Amino acid sequence: MFVTRFAPSPTGPLHLGHAYSALLAHDMAREAGGRFLLRIEDIDATRCRPEWEAQILDDLGWLGITWDAPHLRQSDHLPAYAAALDELWRRELIYPCHCTRRDIAAAASAPQEGGDPVIGPDGIIYPGTCRNLLLPGYGKGPRPDGTALRLNMARALDSLDDHPLIFTETGAGPEGETGQIQTSAQALRAGVGDVVLSRRDFLGSYHLSVVLDDADQDITCVIRGQDLFEATPIHVLLQRLLSLPTPAYHHHSLIRDDSGKRLAKRDNARAIAALRDAGATRETIRARVGLPAAQG
Repeated sequence: MFVTRFAPSPTGPLHLGHAYSALLAHDMAREAGGRFLLRIEDIDATRCRPEWEAQILDDLGWLGITWDAPHLRQSDHLPAYAAALDELWRRELIYPCHCTRRDIAAAASAPQEGGDPVIGPDGIIYPGTCRNLLLPGYGKGPRPDGTALRLNMARALDSLDDHPLIFTETGAGPEGETGQIQTSAQALRAGVGDVVLSRRDFLGSYHLSVVLDDADQDITCVIRGQDLFEATPIHVLLQRLLSLPTPAYHHHSLIRDDSGKRLAKRDNARAIAALRDAGATRETIRARVGLPAAQG
């Protein structure tokens, strides 16, 4: 069965870009006779607010979107994140990192590195400062709390068998990529590096939580914006490391303003709640994001 989801973070109002993603996923699920699920990504307690969650639920209902099970919250899934981190720690595939963003920028820009820092999906590629301090057998001790934990990309890739990292793209990547997409180990080492899998101030990270949550909800197709296309090989790698299924991915184009800039949560004038107050209807919202009128 086709199963997909919409997974907003309650850190601000839904805007037209969110509406497009949610409506597209909902339409695809209904057309396939499948299931559409809702997940609230709220693990960052410093930024998430219950009033924004309430507004999200209200806006989605107003748009005519229904979900086929009670909505889930990431904050209820923390034990699963902890268990996955414990496994990766025992295998010495993650390690503690105490570097600040300033430390990383300085190390990556040091004269001996040569040239400008390499930028990956999460920003500057981590230069390996804390990885180079690791002692053999460190994973036999307890996983530390209150510190960032990074994936040891090279060690993780070396731990896999020879099967390539492949996912099926049913939408299109930023360069029109579609079909079977394969990522090389070299591309992950050089272009992604040691990404953070757990933050200092809260358990987990986007990369870890989204992989575990999608598996928990039996998602068969992940529908999301093209801005997350570069993160997908990271997610496929984590699925392999944690023996989880790899769903299909459908990356869609982004809704942009008149100047071509992608919408963000600070674009309050394009917030669904503001458009509702100005007299918009669900059909005018669908038209503005390029979707046909709802059926039935």
